[in-house]
Amino acid sequence: MVANSKKFMNDPDAIVREMLEGFFGAHPDIVRPSSANPRAVYALDGPREGKVGLVIGGGSGHEPAFIGYVGKGLADAAVAGNVFASPAPEPILQAARDVHRGAGVLFMYGNYAGDVMNFDMAAEMAAMEDLTVRSVAVIDDVASAPRERRTERRGVAGDFFVFKAAGAASDKMLDLDGVVAAAEKANAATLTMGVAMSACTLPQSAAPNFHLGDGEMEIGMGVHGEPGISRGPVLPADKVADELVDRILAESGAGAGEQVSLLVNGLGSTTLMELYVLHRRVRQRLDDARISIHRSFVGEYVTSLEMAGASVSMIRLDDDLRRLLDHPCRTAALVVA
Repeated sequence: MVANSKKFMNDPDAIVREMLEGFFGAHPDIVRPSSANPRAVYALDGPREGKVGLVIGGGSGHEPAFIGYVGKGLADAAVAGNVFASPAPEPILQAARDVHRGAGVLFMYGNYAGDVMNFDMAAEMAAMEDLTVRSVAVIDDVASAPRERRTERRGVAGDFFVFKAAGAASDKMLDLDGVVAAAEKANAATLTMGVAMSACTLPQSAAPNFHLGDGEMEIGMGVHGEPGISRGPVLPADKVADELVDRILAESGAGAGEQVSLLVNGLGSTTLMELYVLHRRVRQRLDDARISIHRSFVGEYVTSLEMAGASVSMIRLDDDLRRLLDHPCRTAALVVA
């Protein structure tokens, strides 16, 4: 299946800068730019004295992640890399300086080699300036490593739940240990499985970043086109949902009487009609298992340019995580009142 290489753009090398200019122009009541750090987005109503600073980030092309989760009650800053590439250490360090208000800073990002390396390097540089920085890498992608090697897993759409929990903990003025603990608890409770139907094309390229034949789909493919765990013919929506839910439930340990929150996420060119069809079946499966859904999110939350596909994320809730997910926030991509 051939990806669509047509894009609304001017110079491919300027697309991230122009995207950020458009983002700031669209949301001046939520975020602000900084001439000192042009690759960063800052919350207007975020950093304050005694509050842990929360800096998230990663490659561009996953919008609304990561810039869409900056605002009151969520991240204080997001640093944008090139398309599908980690931001450099220098803008990450500058973001840490800018959001630090005496209580330390938490870095959060998906578990990819480039992000780990660059955020860790920024944390080391921050330590040289006596800034206390901790890091949590999201590891929700069930397909990317077996349970016994869970720390090697990629961070995909489950970023959404983990960032939300950490942002709420920070906004509630927990100390750095408390915010890290909230992030780690959400990270351990969140699982994701995805499926791809077609590739995407990078702005600098007219070629798809992987190939799927007509009538093929791949279970477990990553958001940058990393290989999945099985490839075969396109299945009916209910069978696709069953495949994703089976793998999540087999590992989550969630059982009858428990409560979860659910994210059915589109990867860029999957219609809301299709996502709601998937959600219908996922809910049926959870109802059958007598697992209740506290809150559902359906739409595009962590995309992969124009990749066709979807993912299902589930976070197993306790009282603390439920309160963190329900905590108010206001960002370009998410409002919880």
